[in-house]
Amino acid sequence: MESNSAWIIIRRMRIPFLVIIITFSISIIGLMLIEGKDANGNPYQMNFFDAFYFVSYMATTIGFGETPYEFTYPQRMWVSASIYLTVIGWFYGIGTIIALIQDKRLAKELALTKYRNKVRALTEEFIIILGYNNVTKNIIQRLNEENIRVVVIDKDEEKINELELESFNPEVPAIAAEATDPNILKISGIHKKNCKAVIALFEDDAKNAKVALLTKLLNKKVDVIVKSTTKEHTEHLQNIGIRHIENPFKIISKRIYLALTKPYIWVLEMWIFGHILKIRKRETLPHGKYIICGYGRMGHALEHWLKKAGIETVFIDIVSQRYQEEKHSSIYGDAEDIETMLKAGIKEAVAIIAATKDDLINLTILSTAKKLNPNIYTIARENTLDDVSIFKAAKIDRVYILEEILADITFNFIARPLADKFIKLIRQQDNEWGKNLVERIKGCIGENPLLSEITLDKEHAFALYEELGNNSEIRLEHLKRSRENYKEKTKIIFLLLKRENKIYLLPSEDIKLQQNDQLLIASDQESLEDFEYIINNYYELHYVLTGKEKSFTLFERFKSPAA
Repeated sequence: MESNSAWIIIRRMRIPFLVIIITFSISIIGLMLIEGKDANGNPYQMNFFDAFYFVSYMATTIGFGETPYEFTYPQRMWVSASIYLTVIGWFYGIGTIIALIQDKRLAKELALTKYRNKVRALTEEFIIILGYNNVTKNIIQRLNEENIRVVVIDKDEEKINELELESFNPEVPAIAAEATDPNILKISGIHKKNCKAVIALFEDDAKNAKVALLTKLLNKKVDVIVKSTTKEHTEHLQNIGIRHIENPFKIISKRIYLALTKPYIWVLEMWIFGHILKIRKRETLPHGKYIICGYGRMGHALEHWLKKAGIETVFIDIVSQRYQEEKHSSIYGDAEDIETMLKAGIKEAVAIIAATKDDLINLTILSTAKKLNPNIYTIARENTLDDVSIFKAAKIDRVYILEEILADITFNFIARPLADKFIKLIRQQDNEWGKNLVERIKGCIGENPLLSEITLDKEHAFALYEELGNNSEIRLEHLKRSRENYKEKTKIIFLLLKRENKIYLLPSEDIKLQQNDQLLIASDQESLEDFEYIINNYYELHYVLTGKEKSFTLFERFKSPAA
């Protein structure tokens, strides 16, 4: 049985229905058998319909009068007994109905049926998100803005209720269930062709690995975005073919490495996530001795990348069991902790990184460090978005928010795949290459250019797609021409071109375009609007290609969507 809700109702209401049927039957049969008198005093026998009609309103309301004629005393005696008999039956039935409405199992089955129907109704591509928290809420909001549909599974019913109160548009189907249940994943549409990806960003790496394995067994073609913060689980995920593994500690450590060794590559990467193309003074990381407080997963990642950057590091494992046992106080920042920092060389250190899993301890660490060395550069790990205002008030030089990083990386992979590829490619370049590109973009567009991804298909570039289908020779250079004066250039820089499985980083403007090419573009708003107008309008496209205006036939004018 696909849904158990109907079976639960039938099973729970079986006895109440039987009680009501039996009490009604007894009352009706009695009225039919007892002889009555009509208006003229002649004997008569009540027929089935009259008896059923009277018992029906008697049992539910008690008091619409005697019908079809005034009752005799034997009839009234029987009706008196029937009143109590049927009322007991109705009370029992109503009580069972109320209990059934409150039945958690039935409510769960009804919710599952409703959820299944919503998932079945999805015809566009959608993402299955496992778990609802600050990270996935951020991802859902941003995917909604891109009109990418989302389905959510979380075992906590309160979180599902919270999600429903958000009133996301388009609607987000959600169910309170265990994410590692294969049946729930199937109901969530993991087998469907339009299921694009599954996202698992739980704190428990083992649970993420289990979800990834289940997903691959149920649908080999679906992408899996999974969080892993340990070497063992990462290797396991790679062995089963997971290609997108997110480790926020590795991401943070790599960004610190880039900021130290390739600052212009760092600023290009951060620009993808909303930073301006400028390295502010407070964002320049100093070279020298670094003190890292916390030697857990983030501490190990920092050790590797700082060593690779040639940075001297000293670790204080504040949250270790040994450290806690040796301390004579449970409060961080007391005399013992100050002495530990002094021994670690806080006075001569140029930077300190608070990398524990406790936000309050991280804030206390940096506050203490500032008192001992006012000029020290402070870097904090912030575990949750709930503490944003506190960290801002602390005036820390650089804050890495784990939940924000996970949300940014995940959204980028799903909604902006070319930008995700661009980041991977620029990391392989040297700092001089990055500096040249930053200066080129700033000189052409400014410090805050827009980033856009466009596919040259029939839906997004109608006119250009048709012209390319007619074997017209169109180059990137043509798309930079102004539709006001084709001899002038718009403020556009082509960062990446993807053609099937081939990638062109900073493609030449002489490259010939083909249908379904994908472009990553930096531009200002006006130039982007011009670009989109040109690729979708025959008239404008003809002008930038030839410098001449073209007259269209009536048929061609109707054919062009923007004519």
